[in-house]
Amino acid sequence: MDVKTVGIVGAGQMGNGIAHVFALAGYEVRLNDISADALDRALDTIGHNLDRQVSREKITETEKRDALGRIAITTALTDLGACDLIIEAATEREAVKTAIFEELQPHLTPTTILTSNTSSISITRLASRTDRPEKFMGFHFMNPVPVMQLVELIRGIATDEATYRSLLKVVETLGKTAASAEDFPAFIVNRILMPMINEAVYTLYEGVGSVRSIDESMRLGANHPMGPLELADFIGLDTCLAIMNVLHEGLADTKYRPCPLLTKYVEAGWLGRKTHRGFYDYRGETPVPTR
Repeated sequence: MDVKTVGIVGAGQMGNGIAHVFALAGYEVRLNDISADALDRALDTIGHNLDRQVSREKITETEKRDALGRIAITTALTDLGACDLIIEAATEREAVKTAIFEELQPHLTPTTILTSNTSSISITRLASRTDRPEKFMGFHFMNPVPVMQLVELIRGIATDEATYRSLLKVVETLGKTAASAEDFPAFIVNRILMPMINEAVYTLYEGVGSVRSIDESMRLGANHPMGPLELADFIGLDTCLAIMNVLHEGLADTKYRPCPLLTKYVEAGWLGRKTHRGFYDYRGETPVPTR
């Protein structure tokens, strides 16, 4: 199927980044959120990030203007029904995602492809709640979307070859690289990344190192661009915990047990950069470790 129009559900950090790259690649984009304020913030963020690309001479002013002109915003989920491709990028809660697909279903065209940007939830299970499991896939972008080159493509048990080929072609038009993953908890990237972050939290919890020493050790000793605790704050500690819970429950292995300290931070509402406190306190000019 030739994809020309793309509907995106959720205007948060992932949703606005996905809208950015699709609009820049020439697709007509309809961006949806339940919050009109969130949509306005998303457009501001996209504009700011496009300005940054113009200043670095990665795109022209005309390309920026054209990209912004391709993005329409709406608080009505049903407005996305006529799109060729829909990408759900809502919060990482299965009940929320299922409700979105159920509301969309009566308004879809027969050929609409449904996808989820979930970082860990079963694609097969999400697809089974729709009327088109053969046209359903995991379409997992990395954060920040305009910068990161990888997209994980995850087939459910019923996904047909034509749907997979269509999305493979879409990824190529975005100038990104697709990695095909089987439908097991957390797929490839987060299956490897999240246990590392969780182990860094255990290292902090057990007093082996401080926030600063753990992050410095991995930056300077393993050549990571960002320490694991700093990265957790960037991702969102609630998202990290949700993925670890999916791994723990889905694979029934104690090595995936979320660290109690990670749970405690989430209970406190210290979710990282988005709440201005996590393993670092971001309320001042310079981030300061909270432990």
